[in-house]
Amino acid sequence: MNRSARLLLFVSLLIALMGIVSIYSGTFQKQSGVFEWIYLRQALWVAIGSAVFFLFSRMNYRLLWDATYFLYAGMIFLLLLVFTMGIIKLGAQRWLRLGLLSFQPSEAAKLVMTVFLAKYFSDKSADSISPAAQRFGPVRALLIPLAFVMLPAALIIEQPDLGSGMLVLLLFMSMLYLSDIKLRYPLALSAVFLAILPIGWHFLHGYQKDRIMVFLNPNIDPLGAGYTIIQSKIAVGSGGLAGKGWLSGTQSQLHFLPESHTDFIFATFAEEWGFAGCFLLLFLYYLIIREGLRIASRTGDSFGRLLAAGISLMLFIQVMVNIAMNMGLAPVVGVPLPLMSYGGTSVLVTFISLGILAAISRDRKAY
Repeated sequence: MNRSARLLLFVSLLIALMGIVSIYSGTFQKQSGVFEWIYLRQALWVAIGSAVFFLFSRMNYRLLWDATYFLYAGMIFLLLLVFTMGIIKLGAQRWLRLGLLSFQPSEAAKLVMTVFLAKYFSDKSADSISPAAQRFGPVRALLIPLAFVMLPAALIIEQPDLGSGMLVLLLFMSMLYLSDIKLRYPLALSAVFLAILPIGWHFLHGYQKDRIMVFLNPNIDPLGAGYTIIQSKIAVGSGGLAGKGWLSGTQSQLHFLPESHTDFIFATFAEEWGFAGCFLLLFLYYLIIREGLRIASRTGDSFGRLLAAGISLMLFIQVMVNIAMNMGLAPVVGVPLPLMSYGGTSVLVTFISLGILAAISRDRKAY
């Protein structure tokens, strides 16, 4: 492995180890000495993810170019299959049962859409959005990838999974800015999105509206919709500089904080390890994202450049959204913290993404 691959693997394993420790803490009941074994499942997924990382790091990433539309079609099929064969957890139908395991297609959709958009925006001339722009004009050509993005985003939001659906749309906007198209087109599209946001309010589920309202003022329903975010903010704030120590957090150990090992694992981690631990965690994420952008800047072909930058932005958006949600700076949405939150699908998709980055770094044109 080259330097980039070693760095990506080492740092990702450090973050995953911190996640396993926090999952153990989040599911441990100190008074009774009882804990769930899910931290061992997470460790197993990390081990499998490491093997998958090696596999993808050795492949020719340009194979993804040829497989893009097959990946997209498979993703749509799985998202549709969720509505007929999906299992319901926590009031949402987002998972498919695969024997003893469950799989969340919306997690894989983030990576598939990154590959799709990298292919679309790299397949163009310097003065156009894509070859389609030469035939239909730039505005209509911009609507082509938007239509491809809106289909999976709508299916994901309908599950309902508003967070992952919005993340797919954010990825689209980010890839627009990364591509070489004229700036006025993504700016105009951003203005259109902002203009239709009030219309989108009427299509949200009741609990999604409640989450937005308690984000603006958690105290309007402190024992209901606002309970989780209030407890999360208490956990983050009570950690102080150095934290309360492992297995010593009150919010997680006394189970005041719901989902302390999944979406709100950052609050669990912050309470026990404080500002110092959070700074270290964010620094590790920074190393991964910086290396991803470094790989993108040194890659010879436009597809590899956009793919590496898109994967880096995908991870950045997930990290920022999850941490902002835990700190009360964003509405509560179902976006996991990469490599930290419990969940096999998220872990595998993240390791696959990092493996692709490592594969791109092997491109001789990049160095």
